[in-house]
Amino acid sequence: MRRAILTVMPYTRFDPERRERRLQRLRQIPVRVLVPNVITLLALCAGLTGIRLAFEGRYELALGAIVFAAVLDAVDGRVARMIKGTSRFGAELDSLADFFNFGVAPALILYIWGLNGLGNLGWIAAMVFAICSALRLARFNVQTEDPNRPVWAGNFFTGVPAPAGAILALLPIYLGFLQVAVPTTVTFVYTLVIAGLMVSRLPVLSGKKMGTRVKTEMVAPVILVAVLVIALLVSYPWHLLSVGAIVYLLALPLGYFAYQKQVAADAALAAATPANTDAMPVAPPAASSDEDRPARLN
Repeated sequence: MRRAILTVMPYTRFDPERRERRLQRLRQIPVRVLVPNVITLLALCAGLTGIRLAFEGRYELALGAIVFAAVLDAVDGRVARMIKGTSRFGAELDSLADFFNFGVAPALILYIWGLNGLGNLGWIAAMVFAICSALRLARFNVQTEDPNRPVWAGNFFTGVPAPAGAILALLPIYLGFLQVAVPTTVTFVYTLVIAGLMVSRLPVLSGKKMGTRVKTEMVAPVILVAVLVIALLVSYPWHLLSVGAIVYLLALPLGYFAYQKQVAADAALAAATPANTDAMPVAPPAASSDEDRPARLN
């Protein structure tokens, strides 16, 4: 009997044909996983084209390419979640594309447009902006894997996100198209300020947790607003981008106050928990219970 088992088990557990069929299934990637990656690659092509257009002196089209890349970046993640096409590969590709599109490309466009007038100082500002973009994206990737992060923290970014930082950093060029002269030294300081906001600890409202459904009575207003924004972006791009960048900067304190409100609510809940447990007719907890809780609840 033992000899019979030994002769059968290698065939049933390690059947080469069965292993080959399993590997074949693993090699087949669903199309829904490829769609978000294609959108990300289109955004990367837009960033590369923006740099080429800047070298050719066509700054209007270069900025349009960066804005188009930002729109695609806002779309690919939502599309991936909607069609359940998220993947580790897609997340890494999106992070690398964001660094190039919203770190390297805006820095080079700013340098070619005006920062080169400052020589080495202008190049230093461009490098600092690109490096801060890389640091900000690396920190974001680490924070998303933090198991002790509270659930409500998903409503906030830590620092200005890279796409928004790129749109904000290009504000001097928008104003230049509107015949508003911005001194090169002001552009130099402004670029460093935006770079600092990206790597700062400032809480910024993300908007990623917004609902995916719209109430019936709000369908028409939402469509109307979307059409109006697109029409303004096509007809008056530099006016809309300038106003949007300024409003975004002025609204940054709102994220800070909202974050502090959530922190205060967590602290109040943590302070009220021991009192409630003492009032309950149960056995007292062990002496080491406070040490077993996550640090954010202590």
